[in-house]
Amino acid sequence: MSTRLRVVFAGTPAFALPGLRACLDCAQVVAVYTQPDRAAGRGRALQPSPVKQAALAAGIPVEQPESLKSGEVQQRLREYAPDLIVVIAYGLILPRAVLAIPRIACWNVHASLLPRWRGAAPIQRAILAGDIETGVCLMRMEAGLDSGPVLLRETMPILADETGGSLHDRLAELGARVLREGLSRATRGVTLPETPQSIEGVTYAHKLDKSEAKLDFNASAVELERKVRAFDPWPIAEAEIASERVRIWRAEARDGGPGTGDRKKPGEIVAALKEGIDIACGEGVLRICKLQRAGGRVISAGDYLNARAELRT
Repeated sequence: MSTRLRVVFAGTPAFALPGLRACLDCAQVVAVYTQPDRAAGRGRALQPSPVKQAALAAGIPVEQPESLKSGEVQQRLREYAPDLIVVIAYGLILPRAVLAIPRIACWNVHASLLPRWRGAAPIQRAILAGDIETGVCLMRMEAGLDSGPVLLRETMPILADETGGSLHDRLAELGARVLREGLSRATRGVTLPETPQSIEGVTYAHKLDKSEAKLDFNASAVELERKVRAFDPWPIAEAEIASERVRIWRAEARDGGPGTGDRKKPGEIVAALKEGIDIACGEGVLRICKLQRAGGRVISAGDYLNARAELRT
């Protein structure tokens, strides 16, 4: 007869919510660890994380230490007597002493096909690199950065029009499905086989920086289209159109063709029609379809040109 596992869940952003729900359905969640409340919004008021809000709604004790390094914090964690610690986008490093606390292991749900894209931003980095496939790995955590053995993995294609937001949502649900399978097996007393990660093909998904969102039209149109998709919904691509800085929400890479982009310098307008504003790039043309002026709402290229009729061609 199976017994519900005692699970401590550690996560912070919305990406972790489907995984938390999986734990609530499949195990006894004895505590939730999440990052301390952070200032947000215009008023800079302290805001609880999405995971904290969900945990409180479910009546689960919430712990928010600034770090897991102190002996007092670690003792508090031991008192929960977890069989498993499940980590999804928590944002804090788990010291070796913490990794040794649960009876079974510390598991991590990671949004890439390890060892590719270890680190903080695997979803966006996969789009930026032009990967055609990604997935989720359920991994046993060890001291290295996302270097532990893989217990379960599942793949999914990256769609041609995929944004950082859409891929985030699909991978969050896929991760929850993989986690459910792992919890189901562990509840039955099954030991999940461990597959060590290859030492070849290791890449790192470094944290996103707002400075990366500025489009340099000397790059190829294909690269810039990937940036626009990867940085939606954050930090949102930015570019300069005829001396005005705007945010770019949707764009398409197009061939330049004779008599168009090849006769223009990168950053110059090739054509400006209601269908889109074509900008010459180092290679090809980037058609800007949806954009946002400072302080304004997201609008179509046609609406933008209504306000800047001088740009029409």
